[in-house]
Amino acid sequence: MKYIGTIGVFLVSAFLIVMNSQPSHSTAPETQHAKAIFAGGCFWCMEPAYDKLDGVIATTSGYTGGHKDNPTYEEVSAGGTGHTEALEVTYDSTKIDYATLLEVYWRNSDPTMADSQFCDHGTQYRPAIFYSTDEERQAIEASKKNIESTKTFPGDIVTEISPATKFYPAEDYHQDYYQKNPVRYKFYRYSCGRDQRLKELWG
Repeated sequence: MKYIGTIGVFLVSAFLIVMNSQPSHSTAPETQHAKAIFAGGCFWCMEPAYDKLDGVIATTSGYTGGHKDNPTYEEVSAGGTGHTEALEVTYDSTKIDYATLLEVYWRNSDPTMADSQFCDHGTQYRPAIFYSTDEERQAIEASKKNIESTKTFPGDIVTEISPATKFYPAEDYHQDYYQKNPVRYKFYRYSCGRDQRLKELWG
C-alpha cells in the first residue's frame, strides 16, 4: 500500500506540472505599439498635448520630411534641409486609436498657415502629417474633410499630408523641454501667441 501511495503522489505531481506549463487562454491582450508623426510648429509645444493622453507611451521631438541626413537643430533652424520640426508619438493601439491622435493634432496646430506656425516662420515649421500606411492616409484625408466641413474659422486647410520618411530624434536637451525648463517654456509659448491663436481657431 505504501508503494502504491508513493506512485500515486508522483503521478498527481507530474500532472500538475504539465497543466501549469500550458499557456493560459485568459491573459490580457498584448500591448500593440504603433507610431505616428505630426508636425505642428515648435516640437516643444506639441509634446504636452500627447503626453497626457492615456495610451500614449512616449513622445520624441525630432526632424523629418527633408533631405539632409542626421540634421542638427542649427541646420534645420537655418532652413535648407527640407526638414520640419516634428513629433513622433509611440502609442498603444489597443488603448487609443489613430483617429483620436489626429483630432488632438488639428486642435494643437494652425492648419491655415503653410510655411509657419504661430510666431515661427519658415518651412522648418510647416504643419504636416506623415503617414506610414494607406490606412493612415485614408484616416488623415477623412479627418481633414471633416475639419473642412465643420470649421468656423476662415482660410483653407493647407496642412501637408505626406508619406513618412526617416525620422531623426532631436538633441537630448529638446526632449521633454516643457518639463526640464518650465519657466522658459511657458514664456516662449505665451510670447509666441500659440494659445491665443488656438483659442481663436478652435474655441
